[in-house]
Amino acid sequence: MSPSTAPTSTGTRGETVPTVPPADPAVDTADVHALLERGRSLSTPVLRAAVERLAAPMDTVAAYHFGWIDAEGRPVDGDGGKAVRPALALLSAEAAGAPAEKGVPGAVAVELVHNFSLLHDDLMDGDEQRRHRDTVWKIHGPAQAILVGDALFALANEVLLEIGTVEAGRATRRLTTATRKLIDGQAQDISYEHRERVTVEECLEMEGNKTGALLACAVSIGAVLGGADDRTADTLEAYGHHLGLAFQAVDDLLGIWGDPEATGKQTWSDLRQRKKSLPVVAALAAGGRASERLGELLAADAKSIDFETFSEEEFATRAALIEEAGGREWTSQEARRQHAVAIEALDGVDMPEQVRAQLIALADFVVVRKR
Repeated sequence: MSPSTAPTSTGTRGETVPTVPPADPAVDTADVHALLERGRSLSTPVLRAAVERLAAPMDTVAAYHFGWIDAEGRPVDGDGGKAVRPALALLSAEAAGAPAEKGVPGAVAVELVHNFSLLHDDLMDGDEQRRHRDTVWKIHGPAQAILVGDALFALANEVLLEIGTVEAGRATRRLTTATRKLIDGQAQDISYEHRERVTVEECLEMEGNKTGALLACAVSIGAVLGGADDRTADTLEAYGHHLGLAFQAVDDLLGIWGDPEATGKQTWSDLRQRKKSLPVVAALAAGGRASERLGELLAADAKSIDFETFSEEEFATRAALIEEAGGREWTSQEARRQHAVAIEALDGVDMPEQVRAQLIALADFVVVRKR
């Protein structure tokens, strides 16, 4: 199966997906950055208050992870991430006709779960850098990374349940389901590292769990807190699920070809970790000389204990074979295909036009990130 004929005419939930993706959309970056900043500014005070509930030293370890203090405990103006999920949670509330502030507890809860997963993922993957700083396990040790991650997950549910409403209970159910899917995706991702072959369908399922589930929750949880019915929330989740797949496809490109100055990770990061990401599985499925040679190299790599002796040229060779086999182009197109399905899902929700335009702008931003 070649990347161009891999399953792209139908989405992961049976939707029709454009086989010829549109060109990258024009993005009003000022509007998008204003949405992201709103999400960050409204959610951060509540997020900080939640983290302050943790017992020492977990409170300071978490503060370091979020970029609020440095390794010595001094306050810093850190980079806490793009804040896409908080922005979506606030827009979700507005899509249901509620004030954006209704979505703040949902924004905080989703951000806590997201960072719980990052703390654990960094340890499991052996990543030493995140957001251009040493990761928590590198500074504070594996035990603290595990404990603080667990604590953030508990806090996420606490933040929602203490609201005490029926809507809060519904929102918590959606969050816990999304968390379980996220963990499923991480387990799949790890298991795939030890397999010589993974299908495109398996990779999309894994990424739909690992990334799509929490984004889907983010874009429905605010609506639920704002009183939306399940049909509205489910439709918004469909948008978030496909947006998550588009987001992850772009991340997969950055994981191989991204600039370390922009990503905060090593060159060829995903190749160093033996990730069976979309560019890799699409290239292996393509057939042809480059695909076969790549398969031979990756099969030999799987028998290696580690990559410590590998040169940069060896990783560059693998990246070049992935590109020659069509994996890079296929993944770029897949990001656009998933973007198109996400936008189409918004037609199923009656919402203010300004909110619809902002959800489209955020989706556009995800797809045209530097890749």
